[in-house]
Amino acid sequence: MRRPQLDIQLKTPEQIEKMRAAGLVVAEALRRMREAVAPGVSTADLDAIAETTIRGAGAVPSFKGYHGFPASICSSVNEQIVHAIPAPDQVLAEGDLISIDCGAVLDGWHGDAAITVGVGEVDPALLRMAEVAEDAMWAGIAAAARGAASGKGRLTDISHAVERAVRKAGRYGIVDGYGGHGIGTEMHQDPHVLNHGRPGKGPRLVPGLALAIEPMITMGSPRTAELADGWTVVTRDGSRAAHVEHSMALLPDGVWVLTAFDGGRARLGDLVTARQPSTTSTA
Repeated sequence: MRRPQLDIQLKTPEQIEKMRAAGLVVAEALRRMREAVAPGVSTADLDAIAETTIRGAGAVPSFKGYHGFPASICSSVNEQIVHAIPAPDQVLAEGDLISIDCGAVLDGWHGDAAITVGVGEVDPALLRMAEVAEDAMWAGIAAAARGAASGKGRLTDISHAVERAVRKAGRYGIVDGYGGHGIGTEMHQDPHVLNHGRPGKGPRLVPGLALAIEPMITMGSPRTAELADGWTVVTRDGSRAAHVEHSMALLPDGVWVLTAFDGGRARLGDLVTARQPSTTSTA
């Protein structure tokens, strides 16, 4: 079933179950990479962990080959915001901040999530930025759940909640031009989900809607540049950046965070669907 105009794909509960399975593959890959992050580890090493985990679960990396992208993850270090290509010669060092974006497709359905991780001893201000990005992501997911429950929610309620959480936390740049998206039988679907904006605009938040919510913020200016590789997006002023993401779906009785092991229960409580989230890890 697709809604007109933006071509929004609404999923059945059974299809969302399949997306949950893909989401758990992504969650496990990210868990393993988080544990592996350390000084001396290359971003290519992390990419190998992701591909092994994804294929070992019977899934396929969503990113590899996507418009020619050559790897299974995006591994963005320090001033790199998003879409950086893993490489053997990009070796993590003490104090670095790395954002790892990972996707998997299982039985035709996609999962997509990202984490930001400190390498060794990291400036607390940078870790705080990563925490702000994560809090903003959860604020956006909560806004989606509340908006769907009320029957009055609109897409930009999510955008507004993300922006409000970031602005309340400090003077961070909110990256423009990049944001969340619909997800389902393709990794990127309508609608695009900005990380800023006024509430009450755009498509209604209804059961069956599945979105990837992904704030990207910086310690300085939000202005960006794309490197010559045609993929890597960096801050123009060289400031550090953080990027986090979860895939979520709206059900008649709540939200399901498909790429969180607990379905989002710890952060969202009763906003999460009563459907028992399946779990393969205690992480």
